Amino acid sequence: MNRIRRQRLHAIYEQITKLQERLRDMIDEEQAALDNMPESLQTSERGQEMEDAINSMEEAVESLGFAADSIEEVTG
Repeated sequence: MNRIRRQRLHAIYEQITKLQERLRDMIDEEQAALDNMPESLQTSERGQEMEDAINSMEEAVESLGFAADSIEEVTG
């Protein structure tokens, strides 16, 4: 792989890691909002939707991590 393509891949890698950070921040915010709800609301449909959103965002962070790792392997 030539230098220019490596640089482009590195830029994508950096974007992915920034997206992971932003998602982690959103996960923390959503978890804090859920934790601050009364317990009766945490177990409600709305609370379950929040839990589902948190789980989906965590899966997205993990998937982005796999993508970043793959790019890192290519660019060595």
